Amino acid sequence: MPESRIITYCDRISRYGWRKISGIRYQGMVIAVPAPPAVAARADGERGEPARPGHPGQPGQPGRKRVTSRAELEQTAFGLFAANGFEQTTVDDIAAAAGIGRRTFFRYFPSKNDIPWGAFELELERMRVRLKACPPEVPLMDAIRLALIDFNRVAPAQVPLHRRRMELILRVPALLAHSTLRFTAWRQVVADFVAERTGRRPGELAPQVIAHAVLGVAVAAYEHWLDNPAADLGALLDDGMRQLGAAFTGSRT
Repeated sequence: MPESRIITYCDRISRYGWRKISGIRYQGMVIAVPAPPAVAARADGERGEPARPGHPGQPGQPGRKRVTSRAELEQTAFGLFAANGFEQTTVDDIAAAAGIGRRTFFRYFPSKNDIPWGAFELELERMRVRLKACPPEVPLMDAIRLALIDFNRVAPAQVPLHRRRMELILRVPALLAHSTLRFTAWRQVVADFVAERTGRRPGELAPQVIAHAVLGVAVAAYEHWLDNPAADLGALLDDGMRQLGAAFTGSRT
């Protein structure tokens, strides 16, 4: 009996592409064994259903362009929040509009509540570094004022998005509890700096009082900025911190 041998040949199955088919040649006959149907690759790394003509998972086919970055997903979510409301928009809604799966969404954000905060952890670390780099001869409250203004500096093109972001953070009831956790982390950065400068522990009353007061200045400045679109956020923060600094200096004389 002639020795069997494996061969591979290509069979054009449709206008959507070529598929390899394996076969066994036995005594001059080819017994074809079709390869498994192609599986569309999903953006979230999962294997999906067999690819279908026109399915968005197939490159080059008609369909919604999938989100490929955290910033794009954030933009998609903000559009839905504006159209439908924050509380009425679900993670599934955002994922569907972005053309991704739920698992991919959670790779970008831990929850829907984290979307308005953007890259908060990175910015918070930048503020910590900014404070530590401030020369020791700069007075305490001036150092905090400069760091606060720098932390909240926004490029002109990003102001409309930043305004929507802060409206969500400060004015959506469903986000208040989540915002409290973020504000706690923010205050801790200030308290750590005050403690280092004054030789106290971060948990002592004085560093905590200053941290809470500085956050109060920031929130008050943002509320005024949201109510007055023509106002300059940096100027509001600067003015508020100067007043707080004057009160702090006066209390120590």
